[in-house]
Amino acid sequence: MERLDRPDLAARDPKEVFSRLFDEYAHPLRGYLAGRVGAHTADDLVAETFVVALRRRASYDPEKAPIRGWLYGIATNLLRNHVRHEVRGFQLTARAGAEERPEENHDTAVAGRVDAAARLRLLAGALAALSEEDRDVLLLTSWAGLEPAEVAEALGVPASTVRSRLHRVRHRLQAQLVPTEENPHA
Repeated sequence: MERLDRPDLAARDPKEVFSRLFDEYAHPLRGYLAGRVGAHTADDLVAETFVVALRRRASYDPEKAPIRGWLYGIATNLLRNHVRHEVRGFQLTARAGAEERPEENHDTAVAGRVDAAARLRLLAGALAALSEEDRDVLLLTSWAGLEPAEVAEALGVPASTVRSRLHRVRHRLQAQLVPTEENPHA
């Protein structure tokens, strides 16, 4: 049986191979996409990922990289097309909730929700401030669990570029989100 991580898409019956690929990769792709756009849209994007992969199967080179990175690359491109306005949404989220809400007497639960909402606004603002390239590298490694080599294949950049972007963005986010004496509100 052919290895599923590097299938020969051009030489095989597409129905058989893509059925196996879908069974193997649809759920992880959906998890990555749902974290960005919600479950319903993620389902649509996963389906579209496999439609595009089927159409472009001749362009996949199993000698170059495992299929996982290629599929995540397609999914990321579809995601980019779908969420061109994502930064605006992050910016709105970062600004939202700035007004005070009347507090009921729910001690710890309310304090926890307020803290979580504040952290969400900080994170959304920090994500909005990232370039699209940096945001994609971070989310492909953090949410999708891809290795830098797989992210490199997905985005069409060298693995060294992925590693340097990831290092830079993690330090930037840590500086913005981890409380310090100089920045106690992070």
